[in-house]
Amino acid sequence: MKHYKVPGLSVALINNNAIEWARGYGVLEVEGTRPISTETLFQAAPISKPVSAMAALHFVQEGKLSLDEDINAKLKAWKIPDNEYTKKEKVTLRRLLSHNAGLTVHGFPGYAADEPVPTLLNVLDRKSPANSSPISVDMTPGSKLRYSGGGYCVLQQLLVDVASKPFPEIMEQTVLSELSMKHSTYRQPLPESKTTFFLLADGGPRVTFVKNENDQVTGMVFHVGNVESKAKKLR
Repeated sequence: MKHYKVPGLSVALINNNAIEWARGYGVLEVEGTRPISTETLFQAAPISKPVSAMAALHFVQEGKLSLDEDINAKLKAWKIPDNEYTKKEKVTLRRLLSHNAGLTVHGFPGYAADEPVPTLLNVLDRKSPANSSPISVDMTPGSKLRYSGGGYCVLQQLLVDVASKPFPEIMEQTVLSELSMKHSTYRQPLPESKTTFFLLADGGPRVTFVKNENDQVTGMVFHVGNVESKAKKLR
């Protein structure tokens, strides 16, 4: 922790699908005294993506989505712009989930608590106050593996359009509640009942909450106390 300048962290060790121990180390904030525990919430960041993928596969199982269909057929509020790269190959759910759909935007910087936050549609088209590039196809879908946070924003819009519900609600109903992850959420800003701290690795000023409502698909928060129930459910 001293080497990486991290004031706090939590760890859970899983062996044979069972948690052996979980423990918190350090404090919530630089120069603070409140300790990290197994109940402290942390942002899951890209680890949220495979959990979001589970929700997508739920709708595949229900027959509401297909892994190999052109997702523009199911998108309603926004469509992937057609261009020379989408003439022969289309963006499919399978390609979205596996990061080879040819979509742009690797990741997103997010927004501080005192900054205006764009809607998901703002981000998809790069309309103010979005601070990232528009999401589009710049290579033939299926031709190359390339990490794309933008692709998972498209996934978020797809699930919202198919379910006609807010994304956090979709995740709670299809995945989190099913795995008894009652302390985890994709809601942003966080409900008043949940508190988390985003710790800067450089030991700089603490940001109490970094809003990124447009990228909820990667915005899950959880604590290691969730791990035991999750592991049991997945056995």
